[in-house]
Amino acid sequence: MLTLIKNIKELLQVRETSILKVSGAEMNNLPLLKNAYVLIENDIITAFGAMENCPEIHAELEIDASECVVLPTWCDSHTHLVYAGNRVQEFVDRINGLSYEEIANRGGGILNSAQKLNETSEDEIYEQSKVRLEEVMKLGTGAIEIKSGYGLTVDGELKMLRVIKRLAENYPIKIKATFLGAHAFPKEYKDNHSGYIDLIINEMLPKIADENLADYIDAFLETGYFSVEETERIMEAGKKFGLIAKIHVNQFTAIDGIKACVKHNALSVDHLEVVTDEDIEALKNANTIPVALPSCSYFISIPYTPARKMIAAGLPLALATDYNPGTTPSGNMNFVVATACIKMKMTPEEAINAATINGAYAMGISETHGSITIGKKANLIITKPIHSFYQLPYEFGSNLIDKVIIEGKTI
Repeated sequence: MLTLIKNIKELLQVRETSILKVSGAEMNNLPLLKNAYVLIENDIITAFGAMENCPEIHAELEIDASECVVLPTWCDSHTHLVYAGNRVQEFVDRINGLSYEEIANRGGGILNSAQKLNETSEDEIYEQSKVRLEEVMKLGTGAIEIKSGYGLTVDGELKMLRVIKRLAENYPIKIKATFLGAHAFPKEYKDNHSGYIDLIINEMLPKIADENLADYIDAFLETGYFSVEETERIMEAGKKFGLIAKIHVNQFTAIDGIKACVKHNALSVDHLEVVTDEDIEALKNANTIPVALPSCSYFISIPYTPARKMIAAGLPLALATDYNPGTTPSGNMNFVVATACIKMKMTPEEAINAATINGAYAMGISETHGSITIGKKANLIITKPIHSFYQLPYEFGSNLIDKVIIEGKTI
């Protein structure tokens, strides 16, 4: 099937040749065409350019995008979208003055979600999760990473990963699965960390590999959770099963975790609300991309990733939602892009690059997603009539999306 989108006011993120990511000052360069067209054949972009050069095309579907902006769909490289129930009470607890650590110490936080997940059937978790997935697709997300980590038992982690696999099989969106058994220590392993890590390595990982349930491996590398040494052990084990590391790090404290992640060739290091000069040096010239999660900072009132300092140092940066029931109960990438501009002082160009091509890199899919490039997947956002793409972060509380096309189909 041929689809022609014509008379596009602004066509963003056009790349003649495929790139993997943008870094430093290049992040402020967002190539665009005015008065443009895009041609889609089935699920692939086959041509784009200025309307004056648009050939005579007899397309089965024509979309007139006059006064509209068209850009690649968002690539959300860090979510916990699969979970059971919610943690609304913890939201109220935080308003009443309790910290994240205090909530966790009294049985809340990750362990609360783990209890709910293990008490809920796989089918029910799937039904809850697909509603969230459908919502984020309508909000413009065309590729998403989803983590396990609320099982913390062999059966619970497998249950989560099987739900993620079912979602990937039943929806057109590109889904990458990450095994996050090392999200927290279960109560019974509170004083036996090595015993739980043995369970992850010797029981969980082989079963996950047998069923081909994960692409990546993760750990919550943080004071009070998994130490640098414990995380290194998990990253090494993941490599043996073909799982590249994507690691939670520097959310609350800096304990040389980023240096360890770079040493183990992690694809991404995520959170980075606390960043030292040594961390920035470790990331220079590395293949590891930093990922900021600004709506998490917004929701639990912690510092924002220092984007300006990192970009000035020549680093790349990706943006993601951290969609989860405890610290970011939203998968809205439009709000993430706006918050990055408003609170992290990223330019709209930088933020859109971070949420498209760099987000794709942080998922290992930038060869097929993240830009308007011939041969890439036809994943596009078509806005309502607007004056400029700057309105996307400016009107942060409005839904300016008219249509979302994922793999060539309007959803």
